[in-house]
Amino acid sequence: MAKPPAASVFCTTYPSAPACTGQQPACTYCHVAPPQRNAFGAGLESQLAPGAPRPLSDADFTYALPTALRAVEGTDADGDGVSNLVEIQRGTLPADANSVPVETGGCAAGTNPQYDVCRYDARFAYRRVLLDFCGQSPTYAQLKAFAALSANDQRARLDAELDRCTASEFWLGKNGQLWKLAHPKIRPVGSLKAGEDKGAIPLADYYDDYALFAYSQLDDHDAREVMTAKYFVRRETNPTRYSIATSLPTQFVDEAHRAGNITSSWSLIYFVMFTALPRNAASQAYRSYLGLDIAKQEGLYSIANEPRDYDAKGVTAPACAACHATLDPLSYPFRNYQGLSLTARSTSARYIPNRLETYFSDVATTITQTPEAGYLFGQPVANLVEWAQVGANSDAFAIATVTDYWKLLIGHAPTPEEHAEFVYTWQRFKGTHQYRVQRMLHDLIRTEAYGAP
Repeated sequence: MAKPPAASVFCTTYPSAPACTGQQPACTYCHVAPPQRNAFGAGLESQLAPGAPRPLSDADFTYALPTALRAVEGTDADGDGVSNLVEIQRGTLPADANSVPVETGGCAAGTNPQYDVCRYDARFAYRRVLLDFCGQSPTYAQLKAFAALSANDQRARLDAELDRCTASEFWLGKNGQLWKLAHPKIRPVGSLKAGEDKGAIPLADYYDDYALFAYSQLDDHDAREVMTAKYFVRRETNPTRYSIATSLPTQFVDEAHRAGNITSSWSLIYFVMFTALPRNAASQAYRSYLGLDIAKQEGLYSIANEPRDYDAKGVTAPACAACHATLDPLSYPFRNYQGLSLTARSTSARYIPNRLETYFSDVATTITQTPEAGYLFGQPVANLVEWAQVGANSDAFAIATVTDYWKLLIGHAPTPEEHAEFVYTWQRFKGTHQYRVQRMLHDLIRTEAYGAP
């Protein structure tokens, strides 16, 4: 009974809404957890084809939703004093009284002898760049010298310092800022680590994953290759440097079936592990690299006649099907990627044709019918390599990447007030800069969100 067309219909109705710029709102925009509606969803429901028999078909729902949305624009679902329409337009949540558009009232902070408060100040940005990218404050002499420069020379100095600092150990070294960004994507577990700093049960070396991630973010490299690379990356120390390697003794997936860190030994052993249908691996990749968390009902693109429940886990139950109609087709391309083998380590972390037939035929009578072809964003993909390519070329990847750096450098996810600058930054990252992080960072340090004290 779920209505996955809701998000796209919402964005057709409000194409300029912040929730729709390169993405779609999560189900929680209208629901607590489907089918339970929040205050905004409850108001919509009463206006949604009143008198029509329930449940509505997808076609009837799609036709009726824009009218219902328009009908509740003037009401205030959460009682915070702001109409639903204003909240939609400003990027706050119409069902959450704590999510309210903030009126700053312009620059009202008074004078400051050091900075131009509330407006972009290159001197303030200079201090931040050295702290954020080099890990140290500028000296008093450096600040005075910078302040004496012309506006154009100040911009040039900011660019030069950014490039200098992104070559520093603080930025690219082991446990540096780039590694910090990679932590939630790799999810290291020290007790299971192999190689350098190995743990008690050395299963795989996730430093390989950090190396590929860092390499993809540096210099003029293509950030998408964290998902699509056919190569591996070797890390050298003192100083830290990253270089391409066609093979590593710790990586086993053949070149034709590699998809960057999604198919690394660590990802397969840790996220697939002993699973026949690797839903955890799929949802982790979806969340880590595309910024969409199915557990939060984000990025749901339900596929017709899904889920099929090939592994007999009961996912067709009404409470499960709404999410699994997206998650299971998302997981099918992981079908032949082996995690941790119970029989021989020599079969772990590899692409194995007919993996389910060989190792998991006893899981369920239909498990071997699981296809390798699946869906991403509602688009058919033939295998995991294509899955990764579609994902890496998407708006979702660009948004997720820039959001990572926005949080790291500005300290929080983009606010409604920062929305225009954020959209400008991720769209240039994808278009003008062709997914080059180094170029995007020069844009980011120019934003008012970064440089206004």
